[in-house]
Amino acid sequence: MKRKKSEKISERNEPILARIRDLKSDHPFWGYRRIWAHLQYVDSIKVNQKRVLRLMREANLLVKAPMKLKASRCIKPKPKPQRPNEWWGIDMTKVLTIDEGWVYIVIVKDWFTKKIVGHFSGLQSKSWHWLLALNQAVNRQFPDGAQNMGLHLMSDNGCQPTSSSFMKTCSTLGVKQAFTSYNNPKGNADTERFMRTMKEELFWLREWKSSKEIHEKLDEWIGFYNTKYLHSTLGYMPPARFEELYNQGQKILLAHA
Repeated sequence: MKRKKSEKISERNEPILARIRDLKSDHPFWGYRRIWAHLQYVDSIKVNQKRVLRLMREANLLVKAPMKLKASRCIKPKPKPQRPNEWWGIDMTKVLTIDEGWVYIVIVKDWFTKKIVGHFSGLQSKSWHWLLALNQAVNRQFPDGAQNMGLHLMSDNGCQPTSSSFMKTCSTLGVKQAFTSYNNPKGNADTERFMRTMKEELFWLREWKSSKEIHEKLDEWIGFYNTKYLHSTLGYMPPARFEELYNQGQKILLAHA
């Protein structure tokens, strides 16, 4: 007896849906586009986005959109970097631990490559803690110094990035500061979006015991993010690979100039 066409289709979809369920169990906040990208570029499963969307919708695996009030805002154009290490964003969040209370996380992100170039985690969040993250970023990306390299740093108007010690150090390093205006909440949106991703992918999935545990796992996860995390805006490449290819292309252009 011949099987129905719907039964055959369902059978073909079973291994794909099983893999989708595995991915969603590890990454509950991933939407269908990121699930599709992982299937396509990491698992080498040839499947189109519409099919992934349909399977996830039928299995009730889609992320529900948050219902928030939206207010009208006056938005100024956000800087658009044209190369790596032109615009960085710096921001802070915090994570509650069982033994030590709040642990503060400071992140420095390259807006062009999406790469996390510097970070800090600790029990306090003073200006010099932010500077530890910034110094790490400058030392990694500019071994010979950042003076006259056209580097800008976007931050909010918090007490750390607006402190005299932070601003003085930025000037010494050759980093030109910029601040989000009060009527421009999206001025540092790239960095804030990463903060949300970090919470969804790392911090919200478990309870944390200590600052040492967070420090170790954060280092490990940022290494994964920079080398494995796929971005649609980068042609579904991870940040480090995109940066590498960009720099190789620039060397070729300079060689033929």
